[in-house]
Amino acid sequence: MKRRTFIQQSGSALLAVSAVAGFAEGSNNVVKGKFDISVAAWSWHKMLFAGEVKQIDQPRMVREAGATGLELVNSFFPSPQYSYLQTLIKTAQNEGVKILLIMCDDEGNMSSADFRERRQAVINHKKWLDIAAVLGCHSIRCNSGHQDDPAEAMKYAADSFNELSAYARQYGMNVIIENHGGYSSDPKWLCALMDMVGVDNFGTLPDFGNFPKEIDRYAAVKDMMKYAKAVSAKCHDFDADGNETGIDYARMMKIVLDAGYHGFVGVEYEGSRLSEPEGVAACVKLLKRFQS
Repeated sequence: MKRRTFIQQSGSALLAVSAVAGFAEGSNNVVKGKFDISVAAWSWHKMLFAGEVKQIDQPRMVREAGATGLELVNSFFPSPQYSYLQTLIKTAQNEGVKILLIMCDDEGNMSSADFRERRQAVINHKKWLDIAAVLGCHSIRCNSGHQDDPAEAMKYAADSFNELSAYARQYGMNVIIENHGGYSSDPKWLCALMDMVGVDNFGTLPDFGNFPKEIDRYAAVKDMMKYAKAVSAKCHDFDADGNETGIDYARMMKIVLDAGYHGFVGVEYEGSRLSEPEGVAACVKLLKRFQS
């Protein structure tokens, strides 16, 4: 699960200044809208890998951060058994937290030219739809897969995601792809895949980060919002006024809200200066500026 965004040293100062200036310029008339705030479980990945917290602790941590939704990660499940899922549901309900989706990694190559490999990847993802249905989720997040040729990758991915989306339909659920490296971080490729599959329960999860330096992240998110079923608010660090230092949140949230999106916006903290709980809380606080 590679979740990294980089600011080139030569342009970092200018980007940080423009991000702050963008918010300050509209500070008296900041765009506001109706949306809820969730937290992606990856925000606490260091604590989870260190054994400091468990998945069952995450609903409480969401509440403590001031959010109301939780986005799970498949690799953090200690058990997929029904009894554990029921315990997780009850724990979330007691904290007033809704479990929204499962981010699925390491389940095979959905773009493989080998039919058997591609078919196995689809089968591997189906179990997470079954689990997500028990938990009351609206989606699972998948990776687009990899293949040397982008056109071939799109063709084979479309085949896989058509089948997976059809399976998800029985649960009234979505299959979504985040810009998460490879071809998925190319908004033109990803939006073309959306159109190729062309079903209403297949969509995107625009992440404010996860784009290569040559991609205009604001234009990319705007293009992806047409298909968005969820939104990921990437955070790395904050200035003294609470603004994210690498992303103009006022500009980004205007794009999200102008698209008519009123679902959950999910915090995904990946910084190192603040602790994970502190970083999550800071990003939640920043997002609340834009809630009406």
